[in-house]
Amino acid sequence: MNDCLFCKIAAGEIPSKKVYEDEVCLAFYDIDPQAPTHFLVIPKQHIASCAEVKEENASVVAHIFTVIAKVAKQLGIESFRVVSNVGDQAGQSVKHLHFHVLAGRDMTWPPG
Repeated sequence: MNDCLFCKIAAGEIPSKKVYEDEVCLAFYDIDPQAPTHFLVIPKQHIASCAEVKEENASVVAHIFTVIAKVAKQLGIESFRVVSNVGDQAGQSVKHLHFHVLAGRDMTWPPG
């Protein structure tokens, strides 16, 4: 998508503080962290949200979760929260599938 912020970040058109990158996804630190450790993992393929995950692209999401586990281990994180907002009411501000990984503080429940 031409106007998608995360597509531009994935393409290298907008700089980010990368944590991890491969041919399928990119992980980078959030510019407005909500925890001592807060990074995002996005697919390079444009998928608008979890609501658009289908059999044809589900392997991308599975790969992202393996990357989350790998990066958490590399950063020495043992406890973390993974969040993906879907739609305006849930707080999705960028219409590109992304997973927030938050760690380094106690997480409250219920969230939000």
